Amino acid sequence: MYKECRLCPHRCGVDRTSKERGVCNQGDTMNIAWIGLHKGEEPPLSGECGSGTIFFTGCPLQCPSCQNIQISTRDTPFVHPVTVDELAHYMIELQQMGAASINLVTATHFIPSIIDSIVIAKEMGLTLPVVYNSSGFEDVGAIELIDPYIDLYLLDIKTLDEKVASRFCACRKYPEVILSLLGFLQQRYEKTFIDDKGYLHGLLIRHLVFPGSLESSYEVLDYFASHLKERAYLSLMVQYIDLEKKDNIDYISSQQYEKLLQLLDFYGIENGFVQELEDNLEWIPDFTRRNPFPSSFATPLKSFIRS
Repeated sequence: MYKECRLCPHRCGVDRTSKERGVCNQGDTMNIAWIGLHKGEEPPLSGECGSGTIFFTGCPLQCPSCQNIQISTRDTPFVHPVTVDELAHYMIELQQMGAASINLVTATHFIPSIIDSIVIAKEMGLTLPVVYNSSGFEDVGAIELIDPYIDLYLLDIKTLDEKVASRFCACRKYPEVILSLLGFLQQRYEKTFIDDKGYLHGLLIRHLVFPGSLESSYEVLDYFASHLKERAYLSLMVQYIDLEKKDNIDYISSQQYEKLLQLLDFYGIENGFVQELEDNLEWIPDFTRRNPFPSSFATPLKSFIRS
């Protein structure tokens, strides 16, 4: 599948087994930027010790203000080649560290290899739920391949507005893509639930409010209420950080935040999580460090040493 790659909606068709590169700029060997326990996800994913988080290098969606831009951009220097067997062993080590889940962050462009790793890890005794943590910019055909191995989709709905998508996602067709993906997943998952171990299964939809684009957020909430409320959890986030340092960024006000909370009540959206406005901290991960996050926030996997 890497030889004529169509794993993401760009469907570049390049031969990643040679020196050809598409939008993600990745070859056919998995590159990983960081692995460890991460406590920054929603509670059912993090548990007491954190989610077993695997940050893959590269991304098919090149958002200009991505919090992980150090590792997602096309020319990222943060690479560490990992074989299928090595990734399987890392998953087992995360489980032994007390991880609440295996959290695959931006895995799109390595789906075939990740499937093989999950199969091997399960043969080795992996029992943790596997989370597919994604921007939502996914090809349905590729998702069909990995779907049997996923317990929870942690998906963004960034926007359903093409103009907003062009500005914040650098991709005008994002709304078309996310709606296609959601159409597929709605057929597969009728209910999202927390099991007796506290693990979440099904669909968890994240929406980050973009500055100056509240109408876009209202549209997303309306869509969620109409199509997903009965089968998914919602995570509403407000911690947008302007990496481009533009002076005209219109951050969300307390009054606007209250309006969003009122909309949740109006739509009867009860299952999920809402980020507090005061949690909008001005920090981003620094992947130049062995631990990109505050020490109380994450624990690196000791056996993973990035070259």
